[in-house]
Amino acid sequence: MRRTGAHLPLALAAAVAVLAGCAAPQRRPLAIAAAADLNFALDELAAHYPGKLRVSYGSSGNFFTQISNGAPFDVFLSADLDYARRLARRPDAVFRYASGRLVVWVPAGAALDPATALGSPALHRLAIANPRHAPYGRAAEAALRHMGLWDALQPRLVLGENVVQTLQFAESGAADAGMVALSLALAPEARARGRYWEVPADAYPPLEQGGVILRDLPAARAFRDYLLSPPGRSILKQYGFSLPD
Repeated sequence: MRRTGAHLPLALAAAVAVLAGCAAPQRRPLAIAAAADLNFALDELAAHYPGKLRVSYGSSGNFFTQISNGAPFDVFLSADLDYARRLARRPDAVFRYASGRLVVWVPAGAALDPATALGSPALHRLAIANPRHAPYGRAAEAALRHMGLWDALQPRLVLGENVVQTLQFAESGAADAGMVALSLALAPEARARGRYWEVPADAYPPLEQGGVILRDLPAARAFRDYLLSPPGRSILKQYGFSLPD
């Protein structure tokens, strides 16, 4: 995993040590299917986590279909809490870990202002994640409809398989702007290469994100506890996620 962040404060490092002592030994890496908006945050978390992780990133809807068809994951971190609930074999297997936020991102050298890009005649191509299977794509569609821009912009849409590919389209010039997760826009690479404007939260339904333990393993429970602990919550907050009480 990439190490993208600084060392945790001593108090958080102590919490990591406690969790490490409680976790059962792992014979193999914990297999995690994670929503694409977690890409940078979870990479950083994994760099501090005491256990072994194997993380796959993608759209929550695609993972839902794969897991429903028997894909061998131990934990699913979805950008849509409903997907996690529908896969749970028992109610206590589900946990809410964050809420996501939607932004408009443009490359650093673009003439477009991210705050006004959606209504600009200079916006020829707009990248969003595919609403059919990506929660951030559904949020983007809802926001555009709320703003009265959906009909005008629909012919100009470039659809990404997930929100990471959506950002890549905007970075590469395949689109003039992208509607992506705040967590990706706050990553060091994206901050260096572009600018963003946060879409008002009342323009789209809440992006409540939830996880589900698919296999009741000690390592899966230990990972969930770490994600919801002060060290895990600190990293999620750093990447712009709103946290549940």
